[in-house]
Amino acid sequence: MLRSMTAFASAEADTGHGTLAIELRSVNHRYLELGLRLPDELRSLEPAIRERVAARLARGKVDLGLRWKPAVAEASAITVDEERVARLAETVNSLSAKFPEIRVDFTSLLSFPGVLVDRGTDLDALRASALNVLDAALDDMVATRAREGERLGAFMSERLDGIERIVAEVREHLPEVRTALRTRFDARIADLKLPLEPGRIEQEVVMQLQRIDVDEELDRLTAHVAEARRIFRLKEAVGRRLDFLMQEFNREANTLGSKAADPRTTNAAVELKVLIEQMREQVQNLE
Repeated sequence: MLRSMTAFASAEADTGHGTLAIELRSVNHRYLELGLRLPDELRSLEPAIRERVAARLARGKVDLGLRWKPAVAEASAITVDEERVARLAETVNSLSAKFPEIRVDFTSLLSFPGVLVDRGTDLDALRASALNVLDAALDDMVATRAREGERLGAFMSERLDGIERIVAEVREHLPEVRTALRTRFDARIADLKLPLEPGRIEQEVVMQLQRIDVDEELDRLTAHVAEARRIFRLKEAVGRRLDFLMQEFNREANTLGSKAADPRTTNAAVELKVLIEQMREQVQNLE
């Protein structure tokens, strides 16, 4: 199955602890690279989140943002540890004489770890809810990637059809090319007006025909088309396989062009390279 690496997905849920929302964005990348933005209360989930994402996505640069908006009851359960604030204030006052340039306001004290105490949130339940929302967002991401992959697959299948058509056309006119080569060779021998051994003439003809023989290249192109279609049907991530196969396609097209003995074969090689390059560009988007 073809899956694109470029996609967006999201999921949101209202829970007993407030609203949880996740957004996922992914773009092309050689490997799986995950960037996380998590609220402080859920930072401990990072290993579990990374594990779940890696189990569903094979490649891509993925940005994941998790937001939590506590319910009103949850917010009211947050209190200030006045004893800790008092100790912090004493420390600030004792240092202010030595460092008069220090300015600490009340908001800064509130941001110090342990000053704000959450006495009402069941963090275990909140984390479980967050992972459920993550699973929903990943379902959306995988489905979106699959839909885009299907579109890319249709695009590349059309190019494979074009390659098959070009290969068939080259095969069709090869006998004519060989006949024309033999005619030109015989005409040049006749112009020399020198006695030559018939065996020697035949040997030269065979050597010339071997230089322009592209049957092997055409056979390999046909085999590559069949292999690409087989890869399309695999359930695993296939982007790297197809990237390598595009190199093989391009190698055969270059060889075909170097052996071209008439304009039709040259044009065919150019058309092949255009189709292959179009596929190669899209393969870069595949997981």
